[in-house]
Amino acid sequence: MEVSIHRNTLSFVLFFFLPAALLLVAEACNVVDKEALLQFKHKITSDPSRLLHSWKSSSDCCTAWEGVGCDSSGRVVNISRPGLVSVNDFIVDTYMTGTLSPFLGNLSFLQILDLSNLKDLKGPIPSEFGKLLRLTHLFLDSNKLTGSVPITFQHLFRLQKLYLSDNHISGVVHSSVIGSLRSLSELGLSGNQISGSIPVSIGNLALLTKLDLHENRFSGRIPAGIGKLKNLKYLDLSENQITGRIPRSIGRLSELVLLYLNHNRINGSIPSSISGLRSLVFCRLSENKLTGNIPPSIGKLSRIQRIILENNKLTGKLPATIGHLTTLTDVFFSNNRFTAKIPSSFGNLINLQTLDLSRNLLTGQLPPQLVKLQGLQTLDLSFNPLGLASIPKWLSKLKLFRLLLAKTGVEGRLPRWLSSSSISVLDLSCNGLKGKLPHWIANMTSLSFLNLSYNGFHSSIPVEFKTLSLLMDLDLHSNMFSGNLNPIFSKEVVDPLGHFNSIDLSNNMFAGPIEENLGDRPALASITSLVLSHNQLGGSIPKSMGKLKELKVLKLVGNGLSGRIPEELGDAMELNTILLSRNKLRGTIPAKVLNLKELTEFDVSENRLSGKIPPHKAIIPASAFSGNPGLCGAPLRPCKHS
Repeated sequence: MEVSIHRNTLSFVLFFFLPAALLLVAEACNVVDKEALLQFKHKITSDPSRLLHSWKSSSDCCTAWEGVGCDSSGRVVNISRPGLVSVNDFIVDTYMTGTLSPFLGNLSFLQILDLSNLKDLKGPIPSEFGKLLRLTHLFLDSNKLTGSVPITFQHLFRLQKLYLSDNHISGVVHSSVIGSLRSLSELGLSGNQISGSIPVSIGNLALLTKLDLHENRFSGRIPAGIGKLKNLKYLDLSENQITGRIPRSIGRLSELVLLYLNHNRINGSIPSSISGLRSLVFCRLSENKLTGNIPPSIGKLSRIQRIILENNKLTGKLPATIGHLTTLTDVFFSNNRFTAKIPSSFGNLINLQTLDLSRNLLTGQLPPQLVKLQGLQTLDLSFNPLGLASIPKWLSKLKLFRLLLAKTGVEGRLPRWLSSSSISVLDLSCNGLKGKLPHWIANMTSLSFLNLSYNGFHSSIPVEFKTLSLLMDLDLHSNMFSGNLNPIFSKEVVDPLGHFNSIDLSNNMFAGPIEENLGDRPALASITSLVLSHNQLGGSIPKSMGKLKELKVLKLVGNGLSGRIPEELGDAMELNTILLSRNKLRGTIPAKVLNLKELTEFDVSENRLSGKIPPHKAIIPASAFSGNPGLCGAPLRPCKHS
């Protein structure tokens, strides 16, 4: 589960916590404050939950207005009208439409302003907010605010928490603004369109515990001064355009719990100073351009639970010191250039649940010490030149949920121990497996995903296959399977589970015809992709295929199909891809099919179709209709008038 550092909306708690003087209000609401609030209400054009219903000029704003708190002198100190509201122990999600009134800047005693999660507050943040010199908490996140962060915010020297996340704020954040907010403990600017460099003055915020700038357009380097933030616990700079190296100073953040730098353009190596992050629990540096080796000092991250380094250009051996990290639950190192063997010390990671080393250059046999990983649920070693020859039998002693060994050199027959496993996801594609698909595969009752494509299987599908009632994704393409398809299409289901999502049986030797009642099969009721190309099925396209209401992709290329394209296929409204080329189809192209709203790819080339191509909106090249001498009309030659 992804860890987020977004602020929880607890504004209703803040409202009752801060203004303890509510019961001690001695004077009526200050005239200036009341006018400022009424001006704000005037700018709100829609308030469906009546959050501001009690704000009436005839009543006192300190005692009668919901969401407003005053001090003993009648000055407004708290405005809390968030879109997530606690009503009778339930959280109500609502919104307000309008703009922020600059008159709010006249609330000179205001300490808390929470207008978060109102979804539809638009326009810029008024520069007048810079006059709120007593402000400690400002929550404007989850709206549609535009413009830039006002430079007047540099005057808010008492501000402790600032959240402007999930708006449409753009421009740069001035260094003078950030550097002045020396009381700040939490800063959330994520989910905007802010550009420019991360201000160097960020290093001045000595009290900062949370810094969330993710999903913006920040560029340039991570400031070295970030290492001065000794109290920082959460740092999320992900999903930006940050370049340069990870600064060595990052190792000084001894209190850091979460570090997300993923989805940037960071290069260079991981600094050995990372060992200084002794409180780190979650580390994600994936989707960058990191190179070099993982430093052995990574073994000093004694509290780490999740490391995600996938999709970089890291090289060298995996350091054996990773075996010291016994708190690890998840390791994602896929799509790098790691070499040599998997260290036997990985067997010490007794809390490990996910080990993903796929798409690297790892070699050699799997260390048998991995059998100690009794909590391991996912093992993905796919696309490594391991040369396994056979799947190690000791894997049967693990309680794996997902086993992925695609293109790892596995040969021979499927091992019998799989029949007693509880594996749900099994990918053994792109290997040298051969022989028959065994009858005992029916014992793998937990299977939801099975990929045996690109192997050498050469049997029919055993009738027992239909008992795999939880199977939802099946890929057997590019083998030599034969026989009919009924054991697959007639598969049992256990509602709401076990309905196929995808089937790919292409490039085999299956025989047809496709059964006429295919569209009535319960197992296919919610299928989105059906690929049967390059099998000698013969027969015609069943009309009942039109009943597959969620079908998006249909590929029946080179299947020896004859007859007409059924007009009923146009009832499958979600279809975006229809490939029927290299068959013996006759007759005309149904307009209903060619005008499916979602259609983006259509190919009926190399058939025996005739007549005028129906007018259609989809952009389909002439090549998709070629090889049908009887077809005419755009995009082919015009039809001759008789």
